[in-house]
Amino acid sequence: MIEVVHMENNYELVIGLEIHIELKTKSKIFCSCSTEFGGEPNTRCCPVCMGYPGTMPTLNDKVLDLGIRAGISLNSEISNKSCMDRKNYFYPDLPKGYQITQYDKPLCKNGYVDIGDKKIRIERIHIEEDAGKLTYDENNNIYCEFNRCGIPLIEIVTKADITSSDEAVRFLKKLKEIMIYSEVSDCHMEKGELRCDVNVSVRKKGEISYGTRVEIKNVNSFQFIKKAIDYEFKRQVNEIEEGNKIVCETRGFDSVKGKTYTMRIKETSDDYRYFREPDIPEIYISNDRIENIRNKMTDSADIRRNRYINEFNLKLSEADLLLNSKEIADYFEECVKLTKRYDVVYKLLTGEIFRLLNGDNNIKISSKSLAKLSEYVYNGKVNVQTAIKVINILWNNSSKPVDDILNENNMWQINDESILSKIIKDVLYKNGEIVEQVKSGNEKALKVLMGKAVKETNGYGNPVTINKLLSNMINIYKKG
Repeated sequence: MIEVVHMENNYELVIGLEIHIELKTKSKIFCSCSTEFGGEPNTRCCPVCMGYPGTMPTLNDKVLDLGIRAGISLNSEISNKSCMDRKNYFYPDLPKGYQITQYDKPLCKNGYVDIGDKKIRIERIHIEEDAGKLTYDENNNIYCEFNRCGIPLIEIVTKADITSSDEAVRFLKKLKEIMIYSEVSDCHMEKGELRCDVNVSVRKKGEISYGTRVEIKNVNSFQFIKKAIDYEFKRQVNEIEEGNKIVCETRGFDSVKGKTYTMRIKETSDDYRYFREPDIPEIYISNDRIENIRNKMTDSADIRRNRYINEFNLKLSEADLLLNSKEIADYFEECVKLTKRYDVVYKLLTGEIFRLLNGDNNIKISSKSLAKLSEYVYNGKVNVQTAIKVINILWNNSSKPVDDILNENNMWQINDESILSKIIKDVLYKNGEIVEQVKSGNEKALKVLMGKAVKETNGYGNPVTINKLLSNMINIYKKG
């Protein structure tokens, strides 16, 4: 490939995405087989999802609800009438020889996603079944694995509104957030719950017509999507500059080499010989059903983000830290329903609890316990270091009341000035040399005395009160 970096400035990218998202159901789209990830190969399939002759598919009603929920979340029109179609193609991991999907009457259409500086239009959202997958052993033997056959999906098809790899990734991250917070899908990319086909073409800047479209199939990480787009842009510019025509084809992405490669010449819709699925009746969806689903939906991440910033006085980066996990954000919201000490809840949650989670989302402390502990910290009954100790105790014994832990371990903060004064006087008496250093203006020595006084209280003395009393006594020594 020749070096064409200087030529790339004369061209622009045009990108459209087809995103497959696994829906959050317990059973498959047309049968009762489990959708749970993993399991021994070919143990979670049945005659229906394998397409045996004489079997009849029955549409899972939950799939429709989640498809409608996705459409609402993506500002789409929900069709009152849609239908299922057969998409015919032959591949080893598609045992029926066709896929049941939607073609001319999708469930949703004409939506958009706002990514801040622009809106990416959604052309359609339709429901469909997943195919199986091919696996390879160390000898490059190929095996068919059909557990995934019939897993319910939505396919989200964008307009060709995306103009860079960075913009594509921003859109996909936003889409993932929307799908998680609308409870349509968990979107675990490592489990194949969010996969993306990237349609890329290039054209000279200023041109109106599109270039020849190339599809990059089944890219399953944001990093690889960016790399695949960037590589394909350079490849297509190179081909055009050398006087070659871009071939309409399907390509894969080799993540090791960082390159796309030809898989097959691109099929057209005619090649799939779509026709109406005869075994599934037409789908009718009432406006009442749509509104009922809309009314049951919880707040989006954007609504929560605004609330965290405007009501709870968090910074944008702090709000985003919570919203990175819906489980964490839900837990935070449970806590702040029980206490107004939002800042303390945030500090304890994103501090010690995050450390204990270590990337997991299973918080082993009730929101009631953290809310109470936050109140005690705010009111000066417990200091932050003590709160951290309590959190660690609760982590292994979540049912134990906070007050019992504090009483049994004598962990309440010491605020009584008469008690603290006696402790400080004793520290000063035992550390005359350090006192002399303080009297001579050594500020570091004052911090040493402060540390010794706090230590004498086993860490439970109120540091603000200790600092005030210690400073007063030192000032008296200085004057004396």
